[in-house]
Amino acid sequence: MNIGKENVSMDVEQSFKEMVTQGESPEFVQTSLAGAMCMGLAPGKFHRNAQCGCLNLLLTYHNGCRASCSYCGLARNRNTDSSNTFIRVKWPTYLMSDIISRVQTRTHPFKRACVSMVTHGRALDDACTIINNLRDNTDLPVSGLLSPTVMKKGDLERIRDAGADRVGIAIDTVTPELFDKHRAGGVGGPHRWDVYMQSLEDAVDVFGSYKVGVHVIVGLGETEQQMVAFIDRTNKMKVATHLFSFFPESGSVLEFHPQPPLDQYRRIQLARYLINEKIVSLDSMHFSPSGEVVDFGLEIDPYIVMGLPFMTSGCPGNDGLLACNRPFGNERASEPMRNYPFLPEQGDIGIIRNQLR
Repeated sequence: MNIGKENVSMDVEQSFKEMVTQGESPEFVQTSLAGAMCMGLAPGKFHRNAQCGCLNLLLTYHNGCRASCSYCGLARNRNTDSSNTFIRVKWPTYLMSDIISRVQTRTHPFKRACVSMVTHGRALDDACTIINNLRDNTDLPVSGLLSPTVMKKGDLERIRDAGADRVGIAIDTVTPELFDKHRAGGVGGPHRWDVYMQSLEDAVDVFGSYKVGVHVIVGLGETEQQMVAFIDRTNKMKVATHLFSFFPESGSVLEFHPQPPLDQYRRIQLARYLINEKIVSLDSMHFSPSGEVVDFGLEIDPYIVMGLPFMTSGCPGNDGLLACNRPFGNERASEPMRNYPFLPEQGDIGIIRNQLR
């Protein structure tokens, strides 16, 4: 039977789509929709021209992540088939070689790349392979977002020697009790609070002061005082805080959990900036009996006007300026902006001031 060229082309295209769907790291990775758009791999345009400054790459496996965190789109117990969404947005899968080619040959806004591990037995080896690939074939500085649960002594040096100049550790919750509830025994997960906290200390020893970032999520049941205390504690450990606002992932245990109020998130953003920049400390601040920030210990209006505290917090590029701006990772474009992926404009400052009030 003769098969027309059109059918052959369609069959090849379908086979490639199936290969991409079924492929695993390190040959395949997922990237955020924003990153895919910047490489011309996906259609779309950015609201307010909020370009993506960091190429975020996520390891991918047939059997997925082995953790079961209550809020996460990658959790093994997620009650949905939409496994390609994570931190609110889609994460399509591509050949790593195609991504390298796109970065080498196309104009792009990336100032950094970040390779994110998942809780999987192969994650460390594959992360090192991909970090090394990026180091050898692009001019982007590379970060590693680590999963301490699948690492052992000496593995931080492997990440560094593969080519990462910075690392992040997503502890997400800010007390041992909340960690257990959302990431460990409360959801049958494998993670342990003491392992994560020790990994922060060890990472500073390997990568240096403030070359380590800790991810925390506002809105998982903590008070503002508990969140600020954790930010202050890790800052004294010479760890920078990268702040996220909780977003309910479809199919997750917390699918119907509310987002934190905007005034709460703004206060935490401002506190994070002031502490990370060593302008104030926890001891300078005052809290209500319910744990709400009522006094930052200084006049805050100059810091509101500058806008910097309300931008996304993440790793910088080689120029020292924010690279990992994660556009619309915490909100839809139609919703109030929580993490500004660019410096807030004058109209934004007025909105922020009203939200803080």
